[in-house]
Amino acid sequence: MTREYRPIPLEGVTTAPLGERPSKVTREAFGWPWEPGGGIQDFLSRLPRVLAANDLRAAIQAAVRAAREKRVVLWCMGAHVIKVGLGPVVVDLMERGVVSAVAMNGAGIIHETELALAGKTSEDVAARLGTGEFGMARETTEFLCAAVKRSAREDTGLGMAVGREMLEQGLPCTRDSILAQGARLGLPVTVHVAMGTDILHMHPGFDPAAAGRASHLDFRLFASVVAELSGGVVFNVGSAVILPEVFLKALSLVRNLGRDARGFTAVNMDFLRQYRAMVNVVGRPTMDGGAGIHLTGHHEIMVPLLAAGIIEALAVEE
Repeated sequence: MTREYRPIPLEGVTTAPLGERPSKVTREAFGWPWEPGGGIQDFLSRLPRVLAANDLRAAIQAAVRAAREKRVVLWCMGAHVIKVGLGPVVVDLMERGVVSAVAMNGAGIIHETELALAGKTSEDVAARLGTGEFGMARETTEFLCAAVKRSAREDTGLGMAVGREMLEQGLPCTRDSILAQGARLGLPVTVHVAMGTDILHMHPGFDPAAAGRASHLDFRLFASVVAELSGGVVFNVGSAVILPEVFLKALSLVRNLGRDARGFTAVNMDFLRQYRAMVNVVGRPTMDGGAGIHLTGHHEIMVPLLAAGIIEALAVEE
């Protein structure tokens, strides 16, 4: 039997006064038009007081508070941050005492090395893959193989070994290198390698045992930073898999060893909201205290904007 439907009657609908209804947006939360001659603080204050604009301000405030209270600000990053020219911005935050430690994946040392050696990086993979030429830059691999051997001799992490090698060889473009300036400043810059993911791993001079040991030392160094994260901030900028996984394991390790590592702010910044960053950096670690923030957008815009907001806020408070 076919059921027959007719338009529902509207005569019994009840209404309520608009003034008594809760609303998510009020006029007080509106953004305001720009005025010529303003600064970054004016720009941030004129953003609407809703959603991502509030999140951006909260991330800035968390970093400023951590910096002023000498808490840890841990900057985890994918290599794309380097490829889009943001090394100088990160280095500046390190020199200002905002960023306490940096962690990167194995691709980070590839791009940092090429920029330090030649002032350029990021080859055209599609154009060179067909001929087998992709990843075969001689100077890049020779330098990094030497740095890996140095890590074995000095029993140090991979990040420190590469940074020291850059400085001692006097590479021409180290001023903007996170690794070189980390070594100069004595700040931890750790490298977390996944074997087979980087061009270095294709070369006969590469020592996988030494690289694995150096990267594991860096994991332990990274964990010592995570152990001091209470009241601080962890940023995950552009790493979809490696750093979120490393961070989660380091956090579990230090809590297992009796370190509190709670009550921090976790900020994820990427083009898209990726599963591991959402749950392993922002979600799970802050379930029993702290705050989680997602900022979605292009690194080459969002990172300088974040950094400018931090620097201006610190200047105002001094």
